[in-house]
Amino acid sequence: MKIWKELTIHTTEEAVEMISNFLHESGAGGVSIEEHVDNNKPRDTSLGQWFEIPPNDIPEGEAKLSGYFPEGSDMDAIQQEIKERIEELREYDINPGAAEFSLRDVSEDDWANNWKKYFKPIRVSDRLTIKPTWEDYLPASEQEKIIELDPGMAFGTGTHPTTALCLRTLESVIQEGDEVIDVGTGSGILAIGAVRLGAKHVLALDLDPIAVTSTRENTQLNGLEKQISIFESDLLAVLKSGKGASELGVTLPVRVVVANILAEIILLFIDDVYQALQSGGYYIASGIYKNKEKEVEEGLTAAGFEITHTAREEDWVAFVARKG
Repeated sequence: MKIWKELTIHTTEEAVEMISNFLHESGAGGVSIEEHVDNNKPRDTSLGQWFEIPPNDIPEGEAKLSGYFPEGSDMDAIQQEIKERIEELREYDINPGAAEFSLRDVSEDDWANNWKKYFKPIRVSDRLTIKPTWEDYLPASEQEKIIELDPGMAFGTGTHPTTALCLRTLESVIQEGDEVIDVGTGSGILAIGAVRLGAKHVLALDLDPIAVTSTRENTQLNGLEKQISIFESDLLAVLKSGKGASELGVTLPVRVVVANILAEIILLFIDDVYQALQSGGYYIASGIYKNKEKEVEEGLTAAGFEITHTAREEDWVAFVARKG
């Protein structure tokens, strides 16, 4: 039986995305995330959402991340590197909380498959339902579009508030035949959702080669290899590489750009997004924690965008911004 080193970090929901990335970059073969769950809390079930997550003792606003490293990894060095990077988050006004560490040995069966029993088909918008590949599900009507997803252990299931916000806002913006750019595609769920909603072609970008592989696999699961082009790219850098429409799959400028990433990253390339959009095009920016809302809004308006809609779920915010 294969044994892994489970490195667990107690932190805040605000810092989850960044610390998850630190674990991946340090060589984790998978990352699991547990956030506060209160099944007595009223939940939105208007779209038939199915909540089957057991309650836990994690305080509200906090989270527990576990990274899984192969036996023989230098865990002392890995912990020291991650601790230093977590401390740097405070310089960017990201609160990681106590950031307490613990380490134990676990068997592969303890983490590699057990999480799947909590991932059920979930209706995230009027027209979109996320279905794990191992579950059977029949759509209620022809209007309901299915996103087949096998997120693997490196990415989420698409039910995080930021992803749900993006999919719902995409549904309100996408028009038949649109060309779309998805920045920080992760498992490819937004790119797949965009095509299901009528986009002609999506350019899916991510700096992480594991994300690129995951997106390719999920694109194939959904039979959308011809509609989704996937590139490893630092934000929109590939647009300056000299590749033409025949390689990228989209003709610039496009009508929609979507980015479900951290607020700090969104602020880094607002001008590049503006240039990539046609006049009247839309930028959907999600992954914004509530304490960064004003800063991102000011950044978007300063770049020339008009905020047409602000969506919120729990402590997260998504902006729909229009290029004038």
